[in-house]
Amino acid sequence: MSTTGVTIIIPGFNVADYAGEALDSLRAQTHRHWTAVLVDDASTDDTRHLFADAAAADPRFRVVRHETQRGLGAARNTGLERVETPYTAFLDADDLLRPDALTRLANTLDHTSSDFVVGAYVRLRPDAEGPGYTPGEVQPWVTAATDPARERTTLAAHPAASGNIVAWSKLSRTAFWREHDLRFPEGRYYEDQVLAQRMYTSAEAFDVIPDVIVEWRQRRDGGSITQRLGELDVLRDYLEALGEGIAVLRAAGADAAIAQRGALIRTLDLPPLLRIAETHPDPAYRIALEAFLESLPG
Repeated sequence: MSTTGVTIIIPGFNVADYAGEALDSLRAQTHRHWTAVLVDDASTDDTRHLFADAAAADPRFRVVRHETQRGLGAARNTGLERVETPYTAFLDADDLLRPDALTRLANTLDHTSSDFVVGAYVRLRPDAEGPGYTPGEVQPWVTAATDPARERTTLAAHPAASGNIVAWSKLSRTAFWREHDLRFPEGRYYEDQVLAQRMYTSAEAFDVIPDVIVEWRQRRDGGSITQRLGELDVLRDYLEALGEGIAVLRAAGADAAIAQRGALIRTLDLPPLLRIAETHPDPAYRIALEAFLESLPG
């Protein structure tokens, strides 16, 4: 079993209702050689105290607080500045790690020496009745990116990997982030999109595994950014991020990955946006969506 140190960066803003479970999922990891940087992005609820209590009880937790809210990208970058271990990972404070997540990821990188490894994930959906949440099945686009397992692959050999754009389904070598000066965009939504494509196009090699690493919560209160696509500013950031991700692939000459991303966006991302546009009261919503469609490959 791997003994390589991992730092988990856990940003949070007003996540007191969920963060306890997220931290418990880290405490339950079979991989024991971890530390966590908890970045409180100026929360106004009990997140600050929950993070502080975790650090007081367990020295593996460190807390950093932003005095003003700066957003998810900035919070992750704050965490990156404090990583001192060979491996780096991320977990959003309303999601859950599966118990063997870090073990499986770290064992893979130890074996392959790749720049990073990508795992699968599932949605954690609210139960129809009661306060609980139930994990779903691995979705087809996630399976396409991560199944079957591949060691030391590349984007040219496995272009479907570009469909896995989330930060929290990966474990990376910290040196890889520093060598390529990888940081999340700040002051915008959907920070993962561009960063993920930079990772894929910069890597000498990466691995994929079909194991479910994370349960990604769909909040009952609709507070997740992915549940706010009816807001015009959120839509614009979303479309801009999708387009910039494709631009990164284009600059790298990753034509097969561009085709894969275009097809996935048309199949997965666009249908719900088009349904929203049909009844959206602001015509700017439909106009922004149509302009993006004209620029989309395929």
